[in-house]
Amino acid sequence: MKRIVIMGASSGIGLAVAEAFASRGIKVGMAARHTETMRELKKKYPDMIEYESIDVTHANAPKLLDELIAKLGGMDIYFHVSGIGYENLTLDPQREVNIIATNLGGFARMLCAAYRYFRDNNRKGRIAAVTSVAGTNGIGRLSAYSASKKGAQAYMVALEQLANAEGADVSFTDIRPGWIRTPLLVEGLKYPMEMTLEYAVPLIIKAIVRHPRVAVIDWRWNILVGLWRALPNCLWTRVKMNISTPDRSLPAPASDSISPAKEEKEERDV
Repeated sequence: MKRIVIMGASSGIGLAVAEAFASRGIKVGMAARHTETMRELKKKYPDMIEYESIDVTHANAPKLLDELIAKLGGMDIYFHVSGIGYENLTLDPQREVNIIATNLGGFARMLCAAYRYFRDNNRKGRIAAVTSVAGTNGIGRLSAYSASKKGAQAYMVALEQLANAEGADVSFTDIRPGWIRTPLLVEGLKYPMEMTLEYAVPLIIKAIVRHPRVAVIDWRWNILVGLWRALPNCLWTRVKMNISTPDRSLPAPASDSISPAKEEKEERDV
């Protein structure tokens, strides 16, 4: 029986993928900071689900991942979907750093832990991770977010090169979605070519199962990304790119600064 660990499984893509796999008889290890939804899903699939509270920004996260793998009885696929993101129009430095710490620092912490599990135990394994189409170029309104996703994509390339050099039997899939309506998106705003979870999740599952090296979700975003990657920086940096409708003013007035409480509400696992 295949066993998959999903990091960032408490909501959105991660939760939907976890239920889809559990319903198909695949054992799922769920991990995220908050456990309420994971606990409820285990009640529905008691023999298929194990879960653990893990914060990818904490140093103890790899140890907790090992404990979850042990409870699951092993791991064949590691799927990373944990991340945060928001527009930081005032360019508050701490908010930029928070995004990098989770989306790149936490990403590296957990992917290297998963890689070490497969390599050190001489196991064939697969690492799939959600990055983003935003990682294909720097986006002004999502500066730290797009940079963190670009770094995550480069990190996967580096790990793949390492696996080949070490002879580790580990394959990698970089899943790059466009906008998907999850708790990460702001209620009341519309996003370009926005997709529903019901539409996007089967495509993401297909990518996990078939494991292409890169999977852009969906075909419309694949075309758009191909076009904007072809633009030289001298042209790309002159593109005025709105993130949502209605558009937010840029720069944001000082009165629009986000309180720590609201920031915590926005910082959810994808």
